[in-house]
Amino acid sequence: MVMLVLLLVTGSAGWNQAGAQTTGPRGASPDPPVVEAQAWALMDAESGLYLTGDNADEQLPIASTTKIMSALVVLDEGVNLDQEVEIPEEAEEFVGSTYSNVGLIAGERVTVRDLLVASMVPSGTEAVYALAEHVGRGSVDNFVEMMNEKVDAMGLENTNFETPAGLDTSENYSSARDLAKIAQAALENPLFAEIVDTTDTTISTQNRTIDVSNTNLLLTTYPKATGVKTGTSPEGGANLVASARDGDESYIAVVLDDEDRFLDAQALLEYGFARYDRQPLVEEGESYGELPLPYRRGESVELVAEEDVAAAVDRNSEVERQPTNEEPPPSAEAGERLGEVEVFVDGQSVGRSPLLASEGYEEASWFDVVWYGVGWVFDQVWYGVGWVFGQVWYAIEGLFT
Repeated sequence: MVMLVLLLVTGSAGWNQAGAQTTGPRGASPDPPVVEAQAWALMDAESGLYLTGDNADEQLPIASTTKIMSALVVLDEGVNLDQEVEIPEEAEEFVGSTYSNVGLIAGERVTVRDLLVASMVPSGTEAVYALAEHVGRGSVDNFVEMMNEKVDAMGLENTNFETPAGLDTSENYSSARDLAKIAQAALENPLFAEIVDTTDTTISTQNRTIDVSNTNLLLTTYPKATGVKTGTSPEGGANLVASARDGDESYIAVVLDDEDRFLDAQALLEYGFARYDRQPLVEEGESYGELPLPYRRGESVELVAEEDVAAAVDRNSEVERQPTNEEPPPSAEAGERLGEVEVFVDGQSVGRSPLLASEGYEEASWFDVVWYGVGWVFDQVWYGVGWVFGQVWYAIEGLFT
């Protein structure tokens, strides 16, 4: 069996041989702020690393934060963003009957792009229902099924959807941790990130223009804010999924059923910036393993990372690097992929990088193969002799004890 040997880098400041960080990035570890939410969570938006929270896995009604998943499904389906959608009568019924709507009228035509804006910026319920019927091939139920298929694909254990807008029903729920994961996935889409970072804009029908404003007040009160979505309902209370960026750090805070959702979410985001620091845990070009060469005793090739892997860590973070490889090919060129290193922080995977051969090597000659075989036979014989000698020694010892 070929084994990949992990090189423990002891020269990198701040890390010990076990892979655990030994010095904090800012020399302090402040406590989380007091948050009066039913549940909350804080996540590193770049790596998806869950950092901290309270009741983070409790299943709760989430109101219009549901629309984050609706937008993610629409975008992942690759729908033509410029295609016009006719507002169905079923969607218009939500105008006036729900708090969040834009006032779209049945028969008006709106592009998919503008319906996404209407859904995410002013939280238009009729807009998301129009999208759901369009993308669900004429059926909102089909669209909801697509949402739940996405839940399964993402491995979300505490989420289920029954409506595309988050209306209060017993089967429409999520958790603070799952919502952070959904938001993190959605923010990877540039259009979604652009829309949820918009404070004021307009959408158009075939005969009018509608001004819309974002319900996420952090976008106007907190300079670091970059999104994401509010949600309010009688059963769910006031909810907020919020994101912020400062330099190369970005965090997602989720607060559920929180009367002070904007202040509390900002406090959690600021806590993230104060406590954690984004650091490279695997660096491009650095060696993270050695691969023994086929049929060459004592010879190996160093494996170097193809790309960086970084995450938000603090002085207490436990970092583990796990390299893996397949059977090495008979020969390889410099830069050829021969393995992979995955990085875990506090047991959570935060990314991986291919491992490349630092230099090329040729196929073993017939002499190398023969000599390797001789060495293998010698090792087996020596092991056998040692085992027999050991048994005899134990027997002799037994005669005198």
